[in-house]
Amino acid sequence: MPVNSKTIQGRRNLTFHSLDDVVTDVETLVASPATRTIGNWPLVKLITHLTQTIDGSIDGFTMKAPLVIRLVMPLFKGRFLKASKMKPGIILPKSNERAAFPEAASVQEALRDLRRAVERTRTESMTANHPAFGKMTNDEWNTVHLRHSEMHLSFALPE
Repeated sequence: MPVNSKTIQGRRNLTFHSLDDVVTDVETLVASPATRTIGNWPLVKLITHLTQTIDGSIDGFTMKAPLVIRLVMPLFKGRFLKASKMKPGIILPKSNERAAFPEAASVQEALRDLRRAVERTRTESMTANHPAFGKMTNDEWNTVHLRHSEMHLSFALPE
């Protein structure tokens, strides 16, 4: 049974200023002899999820939020982008979990893919529509990726 990620204690307090900071943190987590996660997802799935989101911001997404969310969420985009932290606890429909948190062969493979996705952001624009917010600029996507990575990686504890 999934844990309520809104109430988990002991998460790391992270602040990333660049996608390179995200890669550095993931490298530390992967290199740690006993990284553990205190949320619902193992480290490998957190990394693949972040990678998939970065790639999606360039290539586009196959899934969209329900219509009512796509109509309402753009009204809150500015507030969301100005927030200093992203709150955990979004519950995806079971049918979307596998697509949002794909499998990877290993954490090393997931880290390699994350590095590749971040490298793509240096030469390709992140301007694909967000599944809930719609049209996004490259800078808006960068902000989303930093806050999104802080939130998810806060559940991963190197030991």
